[in-house]
Amino acid sequence: EVQLVESGGGLVQAGGSLRLSCAASGFTFDDYAIGWFRQAPGKEREGVSCISSSDGSTYYADSVKGRFTISSDNAKNTVYLQMNSLKPEDTAVYYCAALWYGSSCRWADYDYWGQGTQVTVSS
Repeated sequence: EVQLVESGGGLVQAGGSLRLSCAASGFTFDDYAIGWFRQAPGKEREGVSCISSSDGSTYYADSVKGRFTISSDNAKNTVYLQMNSLKPEDTAVYYCAALWYGSSCRWADYDYWGQGTQVTVSS
């Protein structure tokens, strides 16, 4: 069974940091790209950062470049999103998703999704 489980969300003040984790199981990790997406109320789901587990190539949305870092630990089938210098506009539910043999960071292209973890950044 393909499963993605996010963790690490919470409440943090502006300027603070959080590290999200996405633990994947049920598939060959190297065959998938893993993406982090977020959705705030009334807004479209957007790609935040994506990584290919096979070659480590990464993508970042312009809004998070220089603040967020995506990384993977293939031995643990886990992808992380280190979020620094958080802003109130980063507040959203963050989802981990997997894409089979792809390099997209568009949410509609992804095949499997986790349940989401809430990130709230207070001003």
